[in-house]
Amino acid sequence: MAIELRNGPEPSVTSLVSGIIHDVQELMRQQLALFKEEITSDFHKAKEVAFSVAISWAVGLGAVVVGAGMLLLMLVHLLHWATQLPLWSCYGLVGAAALALGAGLLFAGKKKLETFHPLPEQSVQALKENVQCLTNPTECAIPK
Repeated sequence: MAIELRNGPEPSVTSLVSGIIHDVQELMRQQLALFKEEITSDFHKAKEVAFSVAISWAVGLGAVVVGAGMLLLMLVHLLHWATQLPLWSCYGLVGAAALALGAGLLFAGKKKLETFHPLPEQSVQALKENVQCLTNPTECAIPK
């Protein structure tokens, strides 16, 4: 095992500190580039998944609509057969029931959506405090 010894002058503290600063800057650049690449990759994966999910949902929704329509027609004719009401009134009754059910579900979904908050409040507050500490270090309350 060979040991290489330098016989030149010792590096100055200034050159050592500037070398460290340069290394930290280079490391930060590399980390940002890696972060950017990961975000881009994740975005492309998410886009592909969203497209395939949208296609399957659209086809599935189409099948559900056709099936529900056929069942509603069956209910109309069943009601007509069982009650001997005119066919037009059976269509009206089944249509009104479907309309009431749909309106109730839409209203319930709207109420549930109003309670949803996509951003966690604690994380947003912590992020605001971090930005404030970075912009005005004198106003930052550092715990002891």
